[in-house]
Amino acid sequence: MPEVAETLFESLPEGYRDRLGRPGEYPFTRGVYPRMYLDRPWTMRQYAGFSSAEESNRRYRYLLEQGQTGLSVAFDLPTQLGMDPDHPLSVGEVGKVGVSIASIEDMKTLLEGIPLDKVTTSMTINAPAAMLLALYLLVAEEQGVSWSEVGGTVQNDILKEYIARGTYIYPPAPSMRLITDLFAFCAERVPKWNTISISGYHIREAGSTAAQEIAFTLADGKAYVKAAMDAGLDVDTFGPRLSFFFAAHGDILEETAKFRAARRMWARIMREEFGAKDPKSWMLRFHTQTGGSTLTAQEPLSNVVRTAYQALAAVLGGTQSLHTNAYDEALGLPTEKSALLALRTQQLLAYESGVTRAIDPLGGSFYVEHLTDALEAKASDLIAQIDRLGGAVAAVEARFFQREIEESAWTFQREIELGKRILVGVNKFNRTDSPLNEHTPVQHIDEALGNRRKAQIQAFRQERDGQSVRGALEGLRAAAKTQENLMPHLLEAFRRRATLGEVAGVLREEW
Repeated sequence: MPEVAETLFESLPEGYRDRLGRPGEYPFTRGVYPRMYLDRPWTMRQYAGFSSAEESNRRYRYLLEQGQTGLSVAFDLPTQLGMDPDHPLSVGEVGKVGVSIASIEDMKTLLEGIPLDKVTTSMTINAPAAMLLALYLLVAEEQGVSWSEVGGTVQNDILKEYIARGTYIYPPAPSMRLITDLFAFCAERVPKWNTISISGYHIREAGSTAAQEIAFTLADGKAYVKAAMDAGLDVDTFGPRLSFFFAAHGDILEETAKFRAARRMWARIMREEFGAKDPKSWMLRFHTQTGGSTLTAQEPLSNVVRTAYQALAAVLGGTQSLHTNAYDEALGLPTEKSALLALRTQQLLAYESGVTRAIDPLGGSFYVEHLTDALEAKASDLIAQIDRLGGAVAAVEARFFQREIEESAWTFQREIELGKRILVGVNKFNRTDSPLNEHTPVQHIDEALGNRRKAQIQAFRQERDGQSVRGALEGLRAAAKTQENLMPHLLEAFRRRATLGEVAGVLREEW
């Protein structure tokens, strides 16, 4: 089948062949690898994390036993904001939307029995990304795994926090410094680590269009590349480890075209604007998650079908890894049963649907190529507007992104309310007596967890050498006043058993 597809490609007119290009070749419209899924499918990386490190570890090991091929860690809001579980603002949020991690002991428990030289881990963490990576590397060290063998990703995308999510800690300038410090450290010490996952997912989930998702994500990517180069890094030392994260929503052909357009645009940006010479720096490698905001509390079982179609769009678009949402996520965190069904959705797509037997199966389709060109044109116009404002950071400060997303979200909602856009089971075919509305079990987090975690972190502090910790924190404080790379100081503070809240707190005070 693949050989037939490529033979058909050879039969196209020469100009058309040149315009489309080959998979694995610049500008990568048809995919970043020559054979795409012929040798192996995408990484099945189910996003999970809730309650305590012990509970999340059990879920990870369960999913790995069921055939998941990479970890993806969700952290609770206190962790995302660099707060320990006994911080006053942590009350009611510990372990609710992800796992609570505040110390080296927590990270060891989270990863117990998981060999870090054999499993790649994606950590969805932004403002304290450098800190969580430091904890992860220390656990690898204790396992006897060389940092040069550790693979994975930290999201580490602070600009989209200002644009779409809000879990930032520091102002933009020092936040960008933490990001470029991590770039530089990993380029030298952790070469297999993807140092950022530039995220369009949250932009789309906040209400953007497909074209806005491309434009705003790539504009953020340009800002990170520029910041790293301004800090003295050569683009080809960090460019190959940049990665991206997109949403897959319900319009299958538009979503497929979106991924193709984004790949082509990034290749040109890196080669033509930033002068990257390494072809790996031109590649837009990306993870996809199906659209959480598209899931409905009405007829939750219909979400199984929504997720399957969205996953198909991601695969037709050439994703490198994929998370499929569980059908009950409009009601609560996934149960073990719904998480397994979400994983099975990917496995059925990979091993039964036949889509992995062709490279870029929709390449050359008149409609898909038209959509790809149209999305590229719209996204390019938006990026030009952002450039005229002075780039992504200036556009964030001027609220350009926020206004654009708010307008798109409002338009989308009005179309639903007026019946111009159909949501099955919500504004059409919405039977209150539908058997698909029958009770769906919901995952509940034990309300006593917050008190248990509070007691654990207080006991952790009492059992350590307080003077040693204070010395490391003061070393971090001094380094924060200079331009020195902060990663070695973060590692040292956690080695001496500082907590996440203490480390993040020192930088809060300085910045």
